[in-house]
Parts: sequence; structure tokens; C-alpha cells
Amino acid sequence: MNNVIYFKYLFVMAVVTYLIRALPFALFTKQINNKYIKSFLAYIPYSVLTAMTVPAIFFATGSVVSAAIGFGAAVILAVRGKDLITVALCASAAVLVVDLLL
Repeated sequence: MNNVIYFKYLFVMAVVTYLIRALPFALFTKQINNKYIKSFLAYIPYSVLTAMTVPAIFFATGSVVSAAIGFGAAVILAVRGKDLITVALCASAAVLVVDLLL
């Protein structure tokens, strides 16, 4: 790819990214008072983070089985209220043990 095409793509990407971030400030001048819209917007960061993280979990290891067991361990510990470092270390340990056994 030559530099002209590269910089055209880069410029389009920068404009699109800027518009996505700037348009809500320009269009919505009043505070949102609808409780349904506010609750919807409150859950967007969690859903986007989940949508990016969960597929990466299953492709991070060489085996889907070890990834699933590590994911299961992480979910169980997170539901029980453990802190993030404990969940991450235990899930990693579970994946390591399963990979060593397989």
C-alpha cells in the first residue's frame, strides 16, 4: 500500500472517530431524564467490554477446553465476590493446570 492511500484511510478513520465522539455533544444539549434511556446507556460499557473480552478468552490459549475451564473458574470466583487480581490469578492457574494435564 502506498503512502497516499494510507493517509487517505487514516484521515477517514480520524474523521469518523472524531464525529462519533463529537456528535453526541453537539446534538444532545439537554440532560437526559428518561430513566429507560439512562439505564440503557449505563449498561453500554459493560456490554462492550464483555463483547470484546469473552471471544478473546477462547482464542488466547491453544485449547478451547482449557480456556473454557479458566473462564468458568473466573466466573465462579467473580460471582462469589472475589477481587480482580484473585480472579485473574486463579483463572490463569486453572488454564495452566489444564494445559499441563492435556
